[in-house]
Amino acid sequence: MKLQMDYRQAQDYILSFTDYEKTPGVAYTAANYDLRRMEKLLQPLGNPHLGIRTVHVAGTKGKGSTAAMVAEVLNAAGYKTGLFTSPHLHTLRERIKVDANLISEADFAAIVMELKPIVEAVNQEGLHGQLTTFEILTAVVFAYFKKSHVDFQVLEVGLGGRLDATNVVKPDICILTSLSLDHTEVLGDSLGKIAAEKAGIIKPGCIVVSSPQAKEATEVIEEFCRQQQARLIQVGKDVTWHRKGGNLCQQSLTVEGETEKYDLIIPLLGDHQLENAATAVAALEALVYLGTRISAHNMAQGFSQIKWPGRLQILNREPMVVVDGAHNAYSMRKLTEAVKEYFKYNRCFIIFGTSCDKDIPGMARELKSLAHHITVTRSSHPRAATTPILAEEFAKLGIKVKVAQNISEALSQALAATKKTDLILVTGSLFVVAEAIDTLL
Repeated sequence: MKLQMDYRQAQDYILSFTDYEKTPGVAYTAANYDLRRMEKLLQPLGNPHLGIRTVHVAGTKGKGSTAAMVAEVLNAAGYKTGLFTSPHLHTLRERIKVDANLISEADFAAIVMELKPIVEAVNQEGLHGQLTTFEILTAVVFAYFKKSHVDFQVLEVGLGGRLDATNVVKPDICILTSLSLDHTEVLGDSLGKIAAEKAGIIKPGCIVVSSPQAKEATEVIEEFCRQQQARLIQVGKDVTWHRKGGNLCQQSLTVEGETEKYDLIIPLLGDHQLENAATAVAALEALVYLGTRISAHNMAQGFSQIKWPGRLQILNREPMVVVDGAHNAYSMRKLTEAVKEYFKYNRCFIIFGTSCDKDIPGMARELKSLAHHITVTRSSHPRAATTPILAEEFAKLGIKVKVAQNISEALSQALAATKKTDLILVTGSLFVVAEAIDTLL
C-alpha cells in the first residue's frame, strides 16, 4: 500500500532541508547554489521546466509585483498562466498560483510525495551537494505547472539570478527590475557586481526588458545582452509612462509602449508601481512580438485586477494603519516619499523590524525624516534582527525609540497612543508585515 502525505507533512518535509531564506550571508557560489542539483532533480520528472513559454523576472525591487502584473494580463488574455513568487505572507502555497488560484493542499502534497524518492536519490548520490528547501520547492512549481498544462510560466527569481534554482529555464522574456544594493554580503558590494548576478538569467536570443537603472548597472546589462545576442528594451527610454491621477485605492497612468499607448488603472499605490507597470507592459508587448495575442483591453483588464498585498496596503482608516514590506534603503526612500505624497496625517508612528542581514543604518536614515515616534520590534522569523541592534542604529541618529517584543505588542502600543488623524506605518520586512496583517485582520 502506497503511503500518502497530507499538506502539513509535505510542508514540514520541504522545510526540513537547508533553508537559505532563514540563514543570512551564505556565500553565493556554485558550491552552495549548484544548478546541476536542480537538473538531476528535474530529469526523472521529464524536465517539466522546459517546453513552456517562460517569463523570468530578476531584480532588487518590484520583481514580485511586476511578475504578478504580467501573469494577470496573460490570464485576462485567456492564457492559462502559472506564477511563482517569493517570499509568502501567510502560507507557502501563496508562492504557487495558476490563474491567480493557490495550489491546493492536495496537489502540493501529492507532488511532494512524488518528488520525495527522487530528492533522496539525488542527496544520496551527493555529487553536487545536498538539495535545499528552495530548490525542492522550485521543482514542485515546475511539476505543478506542467501537470496543470499552463500556457505560460512567470517565475520570480529567489536570490540573485545566475545561480538561482529557477535559472534552469529557457525564457522567452527576461525582466530585470530596479537594481539597488541588497544582499551585498552575498551578491557583491557594488551595483555592477549585483547587476552581473541578476543578468545571469539572460539566455541566448531571448528578449530582455530592463527597468530604469543606474549607469553602472545599465552598462553591465547591455554587455550581457551583447554577449547573448539578446534584444534589450529599456523602460524609460523605449517604453515610457506618466501618472494621470489617483486616490487611496488606485492610481491611473498612461504607458507609451513600442507599438501602442495604454491607459491603465492599477489598485496599487506608489510611484514605483507605475514603473513596474511600464516594465510589465514592455514585457507583454515583447510577448506580442513573439506571437502572443494580447489586446489593449486585455492589458487594461489585467492591470485593474492586480492583487499584491503587503505593499502600501491600508489595514485601517482611523487611525490610518499602512503596511509595506520595504527592506532596503532604496525601497525605504521610495516608501517615505509615497507616504508623504498619498497620506494626510498629523503624526506618524512607525513600527520597524527587519532581518539581521539588511542595511539597517540605511533604512533608519530614510525613516528619520518621516517619524514622530518609532517602535522597534521583531518578527518570529529566525533571521529577524534583535531589538537592541535596531535601537542602537536609531540612537546613532539621535532618535530614541520604544521597544516592543513582538508585532502584536507594538501595534497595541501604537493604537493606544494614536488619534484618528495619526498614521501608523509598519515596515522593514514582509515577515513583519505578515504578522501585522494577522494581528489586525
